[in-house]
Amino acid sequence: MRQGRQRRQGRQRRQGHGARAALALRAVLAALTALVVATGCRPAPSAGSRYDPARDLGPLFQDVQLSGIFADSKTFVDARPLLAPADIAARYATARGAPGFRLQAFVQQHFELPRTADGAFRTDTSQTMEQHIRALWPTLTRAPPPDAATGRSPRSETERGSSLIPLPQEYVVPGGRFREIYYWDSYFTMLGLVASGRTDLVRHMLDNFAYLIATVGHIPNGNRTYYLSRSQPPFFAAMVGLYATATDTTQALRYLDALEAEHAFWMDGAERVASGEAYRRIVRLRDGSVLNRYWDDRAPPDPRPESFRPDYLLGQTLPEAQREAFYRNVRATAESGWDFSSRWMGDPKDLRTLETTDLIPVDLNSLLYYAERMIAALRAFRGRPGDGEVARRFLRGAADRRRALLTAAYDSATGFFYDVRWRTGERVTDRPTLAAAAPLYFGLATPEQGRAVAARLGRDFLKPGGFVTTLIASGQQWDAPNGWPPLEWLAIEGVRRSGRADLADAARDRWLALNRRTYRSTGKMTEKYDVVDLNRRAGGGEYPTQDGFGWTNGVALALLEGLIPPD
Repeated sequence: MRQGRQRRQGRQRRQGHGARAALALRAVLAALTALVVATGCRPAPSAGSRYDPARDLGPLFQDVQLSGIFADSKTFVDARPLLAPADIAARYATARGAPGFRLQAFVQQHFELPRTADGAFRTDTSQTMEQHIRALWPTLTRAPPPDAATGRSPRSETERGSSLIPLPQEYVVPGGRFREIYYWDSYFTMLGLVASGRTDLVRHMLDNFAYLIATVGHIPNGNRTYYLSRSQPPFFAAMVGLYATATDTTQALRYLDALEAEHAFWMDGAERVASGEAYRRIVRLRDGSVLNRYWDDRAPPDPRPESFRPDYLLGQTLPEAQREAFYRNVRATAESGWDFSSRWMGDPKDLRTLETTDLIPVDLNSLLYYAERMIAALRAFRGRPGDGEVARRFLRGAADRRRALLTAAYDSATGFFYDVRWRTGERVTDRPTLAAAAPLYFGLATPEQGRAVAARLGRDFLKPGGFVTTLIASGQQWDAPNGWPPLEWLAIEGVRRSGRADLADAARDRWLALNRRTYRSTGKMTEKYDVVDLNRRAGGGEYPTQDGFGWTNGVALALLEGLIPPD
């Protein structure tokens, strides 16, 4: 009934646009163009035009990050210099050799330290979990800089030395140490915003992502300068699909150019890469088919600024000749969003064995398949001269990708999808993960494959608190015993689409019960949960479990409201 009601409401909205649809489309496209011009948009600014703490602070950066002053390396790269970075670096060069010099005092004198994203928010224990989540939206929402509204470039934060990249519209941050917008988090946050009736905020966040594509060339991991060399799982098309379902297709057309530009970023090099080779995020298999991998464009690769100390110290345990490859894989894993997991490790006990750039991820290619179909659908819907041919080209690309992924990644003997080592074509069958749900959610899997994967997920991955991410307890945060909201959503709705409503409902009920249990005992919505031992808080990884939390809030509300994801 809910789906039927949504469809009827969608028809009524479309009829309401009536003869004004074409005019409205021109208006929204013009408005977005004006927004980009007003906010100082220009193509792919060089790294030198933005504050880069690792580059601009000289020896001070590494000295601070390795000193242990801050338990979390992200604190220092988010700190705002109180003077020009070059002046601070010069002062440090002079002061560091003076008797009695104290590094911590120097930093406190020259930088404004960041606060957690949820600030001084205090839980009202009389509220239900649902009331608590809705009360959190304003706390986690960030407004654009004041100069964005006046038509001036919203770069005052950058001009003052902040690593934050200002955005022209408001947006929701995850919470805790995550004080900026994050790419793939935002899709799952948007699920809750739609369930809360906040399609206006969804649109603003989509406008911000379109702005980043226009100015940076892609959607970075987050709106920080130190994230510019990588993206995250490309959920932009899924966001546009969600927005179209919540409003109507005409409203989604404003993002068509951005969708195609982002697709071009992921597909860069596809025409010239040879069989059996890779370039950036493109892999061409020996049979000539093209699929994608995760990558990071930093050259040469080095420790991530926001995780400098752990990356650097672990890199120092390797021979110097192996460090660049290690840092490249660390950064590529951060682009995957699953940082870190045995999924990417040749030896699940040794993070130094990351092989992310050698793998074809099943979920990444499912996302790009959906993006290709979304672009084709919007081109066909718009119907301008030439749109039909472009739509057919993207549909052919989607069909080619589906055929290649099903051939490479599905193992009929075990009835499951696996990542693939592109150099050899070997499936990584010894490390099954919840990423296998992505082909079900995004519609790649055949009905038979969907039933087989769903059965395996129910047998091996469903635990007392929901679906576990992997079957390996490595100590990394994206491994057992942890469950993560985005993967719970994809798995629950993926198995539902494969005809296993019983399994979907069981997993949903267990996950929401765990959310409620944790909320009642702590007053918090956390970024991840231990789904195996319901009395234990989730852990692992390189930072403590964070509170807030954007995608947890979004998935919980979407599951509670019975939100139907777009086809």
